[in-house]
Order: sequence, then structure tokens, then C-alpha cells
Amino acid sequence: RKTLGDKYVITDISEREFFSTDVYSKDKICSAVIRPKSSNLLKKALPLITKSGYSIIVRGGGMSYTKGYVPTKEDTIIIVLSMLNNIIEVNTTDMFITVEAGVTWKKIYDELKPTGLRLPFFGTFSGIRATVGGGLSQGALFMGTARYGQAADIVLSMEILLPDGTEIKTGQASIKNSKPFYRSYGPDFNGLFIHDGGSLGIKTKATFRLISAPKETDFLTFIFQEAEDAASSLSLVAKSGAVEEAYVFDPISTKKNLSTLNIKEGIETIAKVATSKSSLKRGLIDASKMIISRKEMSKIDAYSLHVVCAGRSLESVKSDLAIVRKICEKNNGKEISNSLPKAVRAKPFKPLNGVIGPKGDRWVALNAKVPHSQSLKIIKKADGILSKYKVKMEKHGVSVSRLFIAIDTYAFSYEPVFHWYDSWLPIHKKIPEKQYIEKIIEPRTDLEASNLVEELRVEMVKLFAELGASSNQIGKTYPYIEVLNKETLSMLKYIKNYVDPNSQLNPGVLGLD
Repeated sequence: RKTLGDKYVITDISEREFFSTDVYSKDKICSAVIRPKSSNLLKKALPLITKSGYSIIVRGGGMSYTKGYVPTKEDTIIIVLSMLNNIIEVNTTDMFITVEAGVTWKKIYDELKPTGLRLPFFGTFSGIRATVGGGLSQGALFMGTARYGQAADIVLSMEILLPDGTEIKTGQASIKNSKPFYRSYGPDFNGLFIHDGGSLGIKTKATFRLISAPKETDFLTFIFQEAEDAASSLSLVAKSGAVEEAYVFDPISTKKNLSTLNIKEGIETIAKVATSKSSLKRGLIDASKMIISRKEMSKIDAYSLHVVCAGRSLESVKSDLAIVRKICEKNNGKEISNSLPKAVRAKPFKPLNGVIGPKGDRWVALNAKVPHSQSLKIIKKADGILSKYKVKMEKHGVSVSRLFIAIDTYAFSYEPVFHWYDSWLPIHKKIPEKQYIEKIIEPRTDLEASNLVEELRVEMVKLFAELGASSNQIGKTYPYIEVLNKETLSMLKYIKNYVDPNSQLNPGVLGLD
């Protein structure tokens, strides 16, 4: 309190409980939450925590569901970096941006828009609260991912604090008399601290490369009766390099995502579509089609592939659209109105009302990234698990929707999302907008449904490990040290012991304790 100031040290029990639970689970409640105003103050506070013997967990926007920031013991201090939210430099000459770790992807997007520049990957599906630090620790992907990869792929340099207050710089930022404009002069230390779940250091700053924002953007949606056709098309579209985003919703997801567009949001989306086009007339035509298509698409019971094509000219975008059309039509796809990807891009950073379903249902996702050659295998094997549990799922009101995402040319992401009715966690009550949540009645506690969801998750995670899959948000959910070969594991333990000799940084994450 003396170092940070009274109001930046939170000990209220309800606040501590909120910051100690994620979207899916809760365990121990931390002893205190701190919100430092600057990285210098955090640097002063860290040795105090370290000497006390408390564990240290860093929390980003809070949309994790793998226990990544859920304490395993009460003697824990949670550090919330939401006040480290400054954009330090936008360098339009050298094409990089440096920000503090608490900055949201939305803030970067808004700041860059007037400059005509953009991040290559520029935001997650997690909405308005997702932060740079959380995204780099957990594996952020979605906006721009089909062409440019994930957040990890656009980082140039970082600044990291170790538990004793030591500051580590990575990339060109670590070189004397240099700017943070380049990533790998010598060993690439950026990679060491990416996707680590906050187990190896505390990210305080990051520098990303910039690109010129595309002048033209257009969209396509195709429907497929078979999951195999949709998945094959997604992989071929990804490998073509013709798209910035490509993703598939299963029949349940297609209807669910359309139903979340209420009338007010629909009008706002239509207005943004109309004004986002280089030709206002073309924008108005596209926007008017969205009004018609929402009713049409809500009746569709099929897999839907949605793509975003973007480029420097209308001609180049048309060429990319032609490539996608050829692939999808060859795989039995039928083109329909493209209102869904338009709506996502028109409002890419939404309020987090979707943390709770419109009927009060909860959800939790899992993620597996496999090579394209294994896309059909993971779908079929996961379907086998779901088939085995079909009767129990129906009995306890547990359903599943699936999302497939293309990551650059090299990876297929499989994401099952489980939905069920159970009492809410603090995050469900506090995050959604008041006008949304006050209309929904909280379900009663249903331990049987929750236990079934956990059983399904365990089965899926086991399958992912058997297939050698990679996953986002490793947290404390996916096996990591268990699947590493012994030489790599030995090196990881050596590094962990060097940066965090008392194992105080997020014990249990990645399986490290």
C-alpha cells in the first residue's frame, strides 16, 4: 500500500473473488489484487511480494477458461495490468507500434485507424476487454489470422519483469542504441515468453510490426451439408493465401451467432457496413442485403464457411474472391448472403454480453490446432466422443457447438464449445452490460451438468494430446510438461529455475510447480 497507494491494493472479498475466477472455474481466492499505475511502480512492488513468499499471478482481460489465472492457493497476489494501458509510440516511418501490456487490441485498432495503418493480426474473438499481455501469454488469434497468423507472429520486442524486479528486454530492444524494430538479431528471446501463461515473466511492454490497412474488403459465405466438405474447403482456402480470415460455424453456431444480432445492433452494423465501403452506393446495396439475409440464414441447417478478402484494390480482392468461390463450389458449397462475416468485421470488438447465453446458459471452449492433413481425423474422433455421450448430454441439457479456424497456411484450429445451465460465476454477473443481463434469470446450480461438461473436457483434452495437437490458453487444463520430450523438458525446467527460482510465478500453469 505504501508503494502503490491504498486504492491500488484491493482486499475486498467480492473483488478478490471476481479477479480469482475465470469464465469456467474457480478454486482458491487470492489474498489481494494490485493494480499498479506504472511499470516502475510494479518493479518496486515485485520484490516485496517475492520476499513475502506469496505467489504471483498476472491477469489480462479475464476471458480465459483454462484456469490460467485461477489461484491454486490463497497466498497469492493477483496483478491486474489494466492501468498499464498507454500507447507509447506509433512509428509510421519504421512501421512499428509500442504499447503497454494492459492496452486492448481495440485501443490499438482505434488509434491506428486514422493513420491508414493496422496490425497484421489485429484482434481476438474475445471482444472489447482482450489485452495485449493476456493475448501474448495465452495465444490470441482471429482477426487477420488466416493470412498473418497469431499475435505471437507479429511481435518484434518485449519488456519483461522477473519476480525480483529484474527487467529483461527481447528482440532489438535488447540491443544498445537501437529501436525495437526487429525481432531476431541473435537468439529469439521473444518466443521464450510467448504462450507461457505468465509462468516465466511479467510482460509490461510489447512492440508489434505494422502494415498498411487494406483499401478494399469484401466477404463470402458458403454453406455445406457435410462437415468434411466445409473443413476441406477451409483448409484449401487457407493454403491459397487469398483471405485474411476464414472460419466455419457448425449448424448450431450459425443460428446462435445470427440470433445474437438484436435489432439495435443490426441497425448499427448495417450503418457501419454502408459507410465502410469505398463506394457509398455499393455500401448501401450490401447493407440492404443484410436485412433480408438474416431471416433467410436463421432457417439454414448447415455448416457455414465465412471468409474476409482484403487488398490494395477492388480488382485484387475480386481475384481472391474468385479463388475462394472456385474452391468452395468444387467441394459442394453453395454461396449465400455474406451478412455474418460482414457483421463481425463491422463491429470487431463487441461488449462481452455473450459470456452468458441469451437464456442464461454458460459455455466453455476447448482448442486444438493440428496440421491440415489431420483436420478430418480430429473432427471424426471428436464426433465419436460426442456420440458416446449423446444420451447423457441430452438428459442433462448439455449441448456442443463447433468452430473451425484457419491459421495462416499451416494450421487448422478445431474448437468445441460446450453449453449448459448452471449457477453463474462472478464474471458472468459483472461483465455483461446491465440492460442485457437484467433480462436473464440465473439458472439454479446443476452439479450433474457441470460434472458432465468437465468429463467431456477431459476426454477431448486426452484426444488432443493423442493427436499431438497444440492448444491456446494452456493454463492448467492441457497437459504440457507431460507431452514434452525429456530433453526439452529439462531445458524448460532449467529456464524456469533461472527466471523464477522460488516458483512463485503462477504455480501450476503449464504443469510447472
